[in-house]
Amino acid sequence: MTVIEIRNYPLILSGFFYALLCVFSIVTGIIYMSGKRQLNPLELSDSFVKKLSDEDKLIKFGKKMGFVTFVVGIVQGLTSFSILKAGSPVYYWIALGFTLFSIGSVGFKLKGKINAFPILKLIAYLAILTVLLLGSTRELFL
Repeated sequence: MTVIEIRNYPLILSGFFYALLCVFSIVTGIIYMSGKRQLNPLELSDSFVKKLSDEDKLIKFGKKMGFVTFVVGIVQGLTSFSILKAGSPVYYWIALGFTLFSIGSVGFKLKGKINAFPILKLIAYLAILTVLLLGSTRELFL
């Protein structure tokens, strides 16, 4: 079993970032699925806002997005585990793959809007990508 050394703070912080997002996404997904909260238009691209001008469609879409957010939270938890566990190429590729997916997802959400939370998430994902691509970090996995 490989143990991450304390000196590798960037990798540890990356794992904890995904763990925090995991909890946030699972809780948010449950709230959306239950219908207790509607989607914030700032979280949607302009094209979705135009398509969902009908209140009933917005509520149904919010519940579907709640399920998607819940599933993403589970994957973020797996990514956190993969980063913190290290020691296997499979874990490395899971962490790298989901980080690339997350960058693309946030980039899609930012299309046409400037919102602080997605921009901060994008910066964090880019930092994690940098950490994962560093040679010394990869050696922990491979």
